[in-house]
Amino acid sequence: MADLQVANTILAQLGGRRFIAMTGAMDFIGGDNFISFSLPAGFAKEGINKIRITLDWTDTYIFEALKVFPGPELKFDTIQKLDYVYADDLEDIFTSITGLDTHL
Repeated sequence: MADLQVANTILAQLGGRRFIAMTGAMDFIGGDNFISFSLPAGFAKEGINKIRITLDWTDTYIFEALKVFPGPELKFDTIQKLDYVYADDLEDIFTSITGLDTHL
């Protein structure tokens, strides 16, 4: 069983329940050092429908915005990937990449 402490911390840094309500984020998957979730289709700019945030060895995050295509084969495009993201910057980076506000 995965330790979800890091995943829960990342979600809290994004804004927790407020973040979920504002962005429509769903289908959360957490692991020992990451969280990923889906966004509603057509909601974010550039067709982004999946976000993955991974804690790396430098104690910063790798932020990946993906467009996953439906179908029997797993096909996706990496729209943007940022390394060395600090926790304090997660909300602003999410908003700048997706166009979605995380709070009022």
